[in-house]
Parts: sequence; C-alpha cells; structure tokens
Amino acid sequence: MKSFIFTSESVTKGHPDKVSDIISDSILDAYLEKDPTSRVAVETVVKNNTIILVGEISSAISIDSERVVRQAIRDIGYTREELGFNADTAELILRLDRQSPDIAQGVDRAMEIRNTEKEAELGAGDQGMVFGYAVDETPERMPLPVSLAHRLAKRLTQVREDGVFPYLRPDGKTQVSVRYEGERPAGVDTIVVSTQHDPDVTQERIRDDIVREVITPVIPGQWLDGNTKILINPTGRFVIGGPAGDSGLTGRKIIVDTYGGASRHGGGAFSGKDPTKVDRSGAYAARYVAKNIVAAGLAKKVEIQIAYAIGVASPVSISVNTFNTGTVPDEVLQEAVSAVVDLRPGAIIHNLNLRRPIYAQTAAYGHFGREELNLPWEKTDLARVLKTYVEEKRK
Repeated sequence: MKSFIFTSESVTKGHPDKVSDIISDSILDAYLEKDPTSRVAVETVVKNNTIILVGEISSAISIDSERVVRQAIRDIGYTREELGFNADTAELILRLDRQSPDIAQGVDRAMEIRNTEKEAELGAGDQGMVFGYAVDETPERMPLPVSLAHRLAKRLTQVREDGVFPYLRPDGKTQVSVRYEGERPAGVDTIVVSTQHDPDVTQERIRDDIVREVITPVIPGQWLDGNTKILINPTGRFVIGGPAGDSGLTGRKIIVDTYGGASRHGGGAFSGKDPTKVDRSGAYAARYVAKNIVAAGLAKKVEIQIAYAIGVASPVSISVNTFNTGTVPDEVLQEAVSAVVDLRPGAIIHNLNLRRPIYAQTAAYGHFGREELNLPWEKTDLARVLKTYVEEKRK
C-alpha cells in the first residue's frame, strides 16, 4: 500500500489574519441582522494598533461600524496595551463605498426575468468556480489532519479564555501531520503548536502545560505512538504576536477555512461577503452536496466543482469526482446532483437560509465540519434523496 504523510494547519482567532476575517464577518452580520438583503463585500487590514476597513456595502440601514469592530476585537482578547493591539485604543480607518452599479445590475438582471421566482433567479454576484469536499475519515466527514488541527487551535483558545493558563496571549497556530497507509489514516506523525505567551514564563512550563491540557485531551490515543513528534513553540519564544507581530488581511487563510489542502480551491475567500457572492454561498452548497454524497454511502471521498458566470443564475458547469471510491460512476452522481439539488445562487440562499447573521462564528476554526454550530450546509438531510435517485437509476 502507498504510504505518505499529509499535513494541515489551523490558527487561533487571535492570529492577525483571523482577526481580519472576524472583523469583516462581524460587519456583515451586523448588516444582515437589520437588513437581510444587504450586499456586503468588506475586507480588513490590521497592523500594529491600526485597523483599515475597505470595500462596498449597499443596504437600507446603517450600523455603528466602530462599535462592531471594537467589540469583535474585545471578544478575541486584545484588551491590553502591552499586546500592541487594543480594542479600545486602536485607530480605525473606514474606506467603504456602495456596491458598483455595474456589479449590482449583473446580480439584479436575472431577478427581472420571472417575477414569481425572483429569489431563485438571482444572478451570481461574480464569475468563478468553487469546490466542495467530504471524506469518511471523521464523523463530521472532514479530512483528519485539518480536523485535528482545528480542535487543537480551539482548545488552545479555550484554556486561555477560561484562565487555565493566564500567561497565554491570543495569537497561536497548530499543525498536524497524519501518516496514511493506502488511503486510510494510520497515525499522527507530528504535532506542532505555537502559542503566544507572556514574557516571564519558561518554555519548559509552556511545553508541559500544552501537552497536558491541549494535546492530550484533543488527540485520541489511537493516533499517537512512541514515534509521534511533538513540537511546542519550536522557535523558542513567541511573545510578540497578533497585529503587532505581523499584518493581517481578510481572506489570507482560505486553506485553513476549507479542507486543509486536501481538496482543490477556487481561490475566493469567504469572510466579509454576503451570500449573493458565490465564493461563499456556492462553496457552502458544494460542501453540502459532497457531505451528503458521503453520508449516503455513495462514495468514501468526493470533490464537487461548481462554476458560475456573473449575472447568470444557473451554474455553467457541475463536476463530481469520487476518486474511484463511488458505488456508481461519477457521471451518475453528477446527474443526480443536477436533478436533485438547485444550485442557482438564489435557491442556495433560500434553501440554506443564508440571509442571517451566522457568519462571524465561522471566521475561525473552519467553515466546514463545525457540527457544534448547527450550520445548514453541514446537514445530511439530502442523503436519502440522492441515494433514492441513484437506486432508481440502477433499476
């Protein structure tokens, strides 16, 4: 059997790029809460004690952007001057305009075709392709490396916020390398945890604490053995972090947001974009379809590609790849998806109920596999429908 090692990473919500994602999605949520039809495309830059918001917003309401931004930063944990980035003292620069009328007409045009199907005929907000992926390696049907990396990052944040280790600071990164035998996970080869900390704590204490309270409770013993390598703060010191240590930008962690590199990516980020942008809604729908195919037992692993043209409601292409793990040919599954699932952006928005303020909670620790959040694209209510269609085709 082929043996290989595959690695994925995650970052905590205090990582500068995730700070930017959380701010952008917090702005989006604030608009959707009061006006569900708001069109939002916001990107955030953070560096030192400065925040810059740029983008386009069209909405019937206005919000207190400064209040939203500062509360988001406060919730992350940047509340002390010694961190170099402080929710209460940071300079905020706003560069926000209305959505371009050229883009708006592309989205609106299809809505004018059929008055009775305005939502379903909503044109795609841009051209582009998106990918969805699912695999039977974990209960949530995510690749094991990124699943474990996210769980480590979340636990690292939890022990900081709960005061278990008061010396921890908000920034942090995790990385998990999984050894595969054939196509199945066989064990964890390497674990890397880098955590920001106060200057007066020893690296020996950090290592002991992280192994005991972060790694051991998160990584199931079945994946660990005497050969598993554990690296804690491998540079030896991580005091300066967050926006004081590195600039942050919305959309710079798209592989962390998705499948940890196990699947291809269309290139579009999620955070700060309302669901008329298929970068977001289309990718969520692709994950929904992929997860339901695996949940139905129709494949052990599957990747879905959907492509859109701006202003056009129906996808220009749909592709299904089961990597030779499907119970039927990929062409049959592709036909089933096209027949059973309405992948027009407006239909996705309606069927997954996406015009809601649910996005800030997805900005860190991944948009997929988050079963604790009860996200609509993680449901498996489509599995039986897909399986029934395929079984009818077999007759």
